[in-house]
Amino acid sequence: MKAARICLIRHGETEWSRLGRHTSVTDLPLTPTGEAQARQLGAQLDGVRFDQVWCSPRRRARETCRLAGLDGQAVVDSELREWDYGDYEGLRSVEIRKKVPDWNLFLDGCPGGDSPEQMMARLDAVIARLRLLPGNTAVVAHGHFLRVLGVRWLGLPITAAEQFLLGTASVSVLGEDGSLHLWNHTADAVSLTLPSA
Repeated sequence: MKAARICLIRHGETEWSRLGRHTSVTDLPLTPTGEAQARQLGAQLDGVRFDQVWCSPRRRARETCRLAGLDGQAVVDSELREWDYGDYEGLRSVEIRKKVPDWNLFLDGCPGGDSPEQMMARLDAVIARLRLLPGNTAVVAHGHFLRVLGVRWLGLPITAAEQFLLGTASVSVLGEDGSLHLWNHTADAVSLTLPSA
């Protein structure tokens, strides 16, 4: 039986996400705004039944999961960690491009971190596992990770993820047939509904 829906949930705001700094292994907490966003996610998802919840091990994802009321059934999975930015950890894209003007994460990856090929292999393996799950599944993780998951679910090349932006505390929904039902839905929009499995 295939998954009915995959609900991608990006964690709430951190100090570095607010500033546009690349954050992978730096384990930051949510800001007060991020905490409020996570609580709003809980209200937005009220009434949605998830058959399973997967969560990144990073603090910002786990806090989002808890404040959204999803931690009771959450399974922490290290494969849901963010892209490893290596030498670019903590830098903003504009700072990286001062040294490497044509740098593109989805083409070039990060020195000392993950290459696009490594990310694609990791995400394709996660997707293979997701496709075996029945019902609705929530995946609480990170911006670049979820962007790559989304485009690979759709059968697109990893470079397409550059066009699929995600705000903090956003919800996106992927369908079992390789379709996209919703992208970058935030708490200021109408409440979210998912069909029962």
